[in-house]
Amino acid sequence: MTKNPLTIGLFLCAGLFVSAAEKTPAPAAKITPPTAAWKAKISQLAPAKPRVAPKVPRKVLVCSLATGYCHQVIPHVKEVLNSLAATGAFEVTHSDDVNLFDAASLKDFDAVILNNTCTKNPARNLFIDALAKRDDLTKEQKLARADELEKALMQFVAGGKGLMAVHGAVVFLNNSQDFSNMLGASFLKHPKKQWITLNTVDPAHPLVAAFKGESFTHFDEPYYFNKAYEQKNFRPLLEMDISSLDAKTQGVMKGDRRYVSWIKKHGKGRVFYVSPSHQPESYESKRMLQYYLDGIQYVLGDLVCDDAVKK
Repeated sequence: MTKNPLTIGLFLCAGLFVSAAEKTPAPAAKITPPTAAWKAKISQLAPAKPRVAPKVPRKVLVCSLATGYCHQVIPHVKEVLNSLAATGAFEVTHSDDVNLFDAASLKDFDAVILNNTCTKNPARNLFIDALAKRDDLTKEQKLARADELEKALMQFVAGGKGLMAVHGAVVFLNNSQDFSNMLGASFLKHPKKQWITLNTVDPAHPLVAAFKGESFTHFDEPYYFNKAYEQKNFRPLLEMDISSLDAKTQGVMKGDRRYVSWIKKHGKGRVFYVSPSHQPESYESKRMLQYYLDGIQYVLGDLVCDDAVKK
């Protein structure tokens, strides 16, 4: 029987479509501010609408203040969040004023997103770093205010609201055991940037539906976490394929599953940590953009899913 070439071609294409894992574009030699063309690309790749309709209008506060290492991807993440907000899932407010973390101001929001809010030694505390510039407060008053803001944020989440931390935001309050317990980790170090393959921990979990059960390879920093991370007090979503890393990094990472993204409950609220990514190219992906939106809808309380601890 003669086989129809068109039928064969369609069959092969369908097979490739089903099995194709994703690899993002190679990183540019230097990270530059987002161009109009890059913003347009992200807008086109972003979901047209949220996976689930918001139960009520949602407001999200995004803080992108970095007092330590300043990630050059910060403005790209802001554009990503703007594109995701355009779906109607939430309204976004960008502000680097730490005073918005007090209890009275947080009442206006349903979730806080920390965008690469890295801090500096020795405090490793964004509130202490930011308040250091205030001449109207004594040292004791600054420390007391920093403690007040930290407690307000934690009570905000525990009371039923949401927190999302992106990449370097794990360093936000890096010396606070309470914050580390809420987030699920604090930062220790990272080996050199390299190609990293990520796998879904549970392909059937609704928050990783965007990846279709397939791996995702991108260029990033392989983060090494400590403190609460050893407890694995979260529901893991994405993990590094250790075998995809260079030999030196494999030696550092061996002996444990290395998760890079997870969700968890904190009191009545919800937390989403996502390490990907240090690079703008990681966001040039429909899957990653959908994953971000799904995670945001989880912390907002609209996308309900299993967030029980699973080590």
